[in-house]
Amino acid sequence: MNKRRIGDFYEDIACKFIYANGGSVLERNYRVRHGEIDIIARDEDYLCFIEVKYRNSDRFGPPEKAVNISKQRQICRISKLFLFSRFKSIDLPIRYDVIAISGVQNAVTVKWLKNAFEYIA
Repeated sequence: MNKRRIGDFYEDIACKFIYANGGSVLERNYRVRHGEIDIIARDEDYLCFIEVKYRNSDRFGPPEKAVNISKQRQICRISKLFLFSRFKSIDLPIRYDVIAISGVQNAVTVKWLKNAFEYIA
């Protein structure tokens, strides 16, 4: 499987996890020139910008540790563009989350880390 198909497979798992935990997915793979946000979802009153990270082992650390400051900054910039283009405002309760998936295809562990990081300008 190529990287895009692998990413789609684990993003499907993340979306199912969001639905199973009472959330709803608004958009997947929101792309702009500067990058992409894997999933944009609603969870209670929050609009959530979610990065999905998968690792088949913890050899290089848990998947959530791969969302470094540079990636966080990129997600924050893109989220601002999304808010202005769709809602014409940034006056909404928003949250930056990470869904960390580890293991192998038939035996994965999924963690939804809500409010994983704050907005970074």
